[in-house]
Parts: sequence; structure tokens; C-alpha cells
Amino acid sequence: MAEFIVASAIDVLEKPREEWDAYDLVTKQGLKVEIKSSSYLQSWRQDRLSNIIFGIQPTLVWEDMNKRSQQPQRQADIYVFCVLSHKDKDTVNPLNLDQWDFYILDTEVLNRKIPKQKTITLSSLLKLEPVKVKYDALKNEISKSR
Repeated sequence: MAEFIVASAIDVLEKPREEWDAYDLVTKQGLKVEIKSSSYLQSWRQDRLSNIIFGIQPTLVWEDMNKRSQQPQRQADIYVFCVLSHKDKDTVNPLNLDQWDFYILDTEVLNRKIPKQKTITLSSLLKLEPVKVKYDALKNEISKSR
């Protein structure tokens, strides 16, 4: 869902994503984008809100049909961390874009500050000073990257 939302914001819905690509989206300017998402609410019964955690581990990629890269690395140019931030289960609606927050961070910041870290919490992400935007500002902010 988050990939679709970001793809619609940056106007790249016409090109389907390859399932095993090293990153999630490519802007029309060629910027590689990794999308991560999380939510305070889950579909199952909860006693408390979920912690916001994202996977950010460096990965290996297929260099050709039969060989993987040797050195794990983060493959995208930027990360967009998507948080369904609404906290009321009775009124949550993932299709309501006002209920989402988006945090944009250059991959170079992750590589410099936390090069081998595999996950990051929202509170730790905020310490890296990502740009926080709502849906209507995503396209403009992503186009400023690199």
C-alpha cells in the first residue's frame, strides 16, 4: 500500500515494480527510492499501540542471472519511511492520505551514521533529521533529493 501511495505521489504508476529489484521505485529523474512502512495499529487485537520500526539492512543484489554481489549495501538513493500515524482503530482508514506521515532521508545519512544497522525505530530515525511531509508535499520534496 505504501509503495502505491508514494508511486502515485511521484507519478510513476505506469511502470510496474519488478519483484526482486534492489529498490522499490525509480523517479522519472532516475532517483532510486526505497519505501518502508509501519503503523501503530494492526488488524489483530492489540493491548497497546505497535512500535514503529523499519527494516533498513544493507542487502546483496543479483549482478547477473547467476551471481550475487559480494558486499551488502543499501541500494537506493533515498528512503521514504511511511507511517500510518492514525491511532484510533474505529476511524483508521489507510486510504485517507491525511492519516499518513512521510519521512524522507538520503541513504548517505544512513550509511554514514548507522552503516550496519538492520532496523531503526521512529524515535531513532527522527534523530537523523529526515524531512517530514504529508502526501501532497511528497513529490516536491523527493524531487529536491540529490
